[in-house]
Parts: sequence; C-alpha cells; structure tokens
Amino acid sequence: DHRDLHSFPTRRSSDLGGVGKSAITIQFVQNTFVSEYDPTIENSYRRQFTVNDEEIMLDILDTAGQEEFAAIRDSHIREGLGFIIVYSVTSKESFKEVTGIRDRVLKVKDKNSYPMILLGNKCDLVKDRVVDSADGKSLADGFGIPFKECSARNRVNIDESFDEIIQIILKAKADGLYGSSAQPTSGGNFVPDLSNSGKSKKRSEEHTSELQSRSPSR
Repeated sequence: DHRDLHSFPTRRSSDLGGVGKSAITIQFVQNTFVSEYDPTIENSYRRQFTVNDEEIMLDILDTAGQEEFAAIRDSHIREGLGFIIVYSVTSKESFKEVTGIRDRVLKVKDKNSYPMILLGNKCDLVKDRVVDSADGKSLADGFGIPFKECSARNRVNIDESFDEIIQIILKAKADGLYGSSAQPTSGGNFVPDLSNSGKSKKRSEEHTSELQSRSPSR
C-alpha cells in the first residue's frame, strides 16, 4: 500500500534563519552537508520511507524564517501535518524565538497542541555552545513535545528526528486529528510509544528542489 505524497506528512521548520534548518533537510534528503547556500523563500523535497511496513512519500517543505515572509509561512502552516522547529545551540536569540514559533503554529491551526518536535542544531560546535541541552529539553517538556540535539554537519540525529515526526503524525492520524472531527481521541497527546514501533527505513529517495518567487504580500 503506497500512500500518495499529497496525503502524507509534511514537515515544516521555521526560524530566524541561519540555524541550519536547510542544512538539516539537505543532509536528510541528499546525505551531504552544505555549509553555504543562498537564502530562499522555500525549498521542497521528497523522500520515500517504509514505516511500520507501509511505504510513505514524505513531502518536506523548508520554509523561510524571515519575518517578511510571514504570510507565506502561515499558508504553509495551515497545510502542514507536522512540524520540526529548529534553533541553534550557538544562538540564544534563535532559542528565544522557539516559543513564538510554536505559539504561531498553534494559533494558525487553532489547536492547543499539534504534532511537532524541537531540534537544537549544531551540537558539534562545543566551544560555541551558549544554550544548554537541559534548557532545550526543559522547554520541549513544557510544550509536551519531543526534543533532540542534532548536527547537520556530522549527521547526528538527522534520520532519527524525521523518523520521530513521522511516528507522531501517524499516531495523530490514527487518533483522528486529520479527520472530519479534527479532534484526537487521546486528549491531545500525539507522542507515540516508540518502544514497540518499527523503525523507519529508507527504501528509495527522490529529491525535488523548487525555488518560488511569490510575493510576501500574498
């Protein structure tokens, strides 16, 4: 049973820019680290997975973090099934922005909770760290969402992070979040027990990168 990519998980990440969300996405899709790239309004990617013996096409949208593209970002939030919020452990400012991004998602979705995880990127830059791991975990615990630190450069916790958001989306779907009632039966807890879950395995991979020049006023 192969699921259509239009009906399955969309990952969104939003931030101030420069925290490495594009590097994370490119590392996940292309298995390569890109240290420099031009800022974009959006990039779209696809990668096929097998999750719990089911083939799934993951549709990933790497959105712009700049405030001037807020209208475009909101339109993507409305369409998204799950979100990865990224900050840099070398930037206190990006960490401070996390709560506002999470609140924006919930406001646009008109929900008290929604499938998402929190990622602290650049954990390999030990000497440059200014945000403790404990602070990231504490913030995520307060939101009731999973937390990981990752390194796009060293490919640490990259696949694991996407695997986790897929599992959360699957649980939310099973609980009826995306159905006509739009109300989960589990009281809003979308985090599954992964101890008995099959590990996502990459079956094949397809990459499409698309730059779009939409006006931010629309």
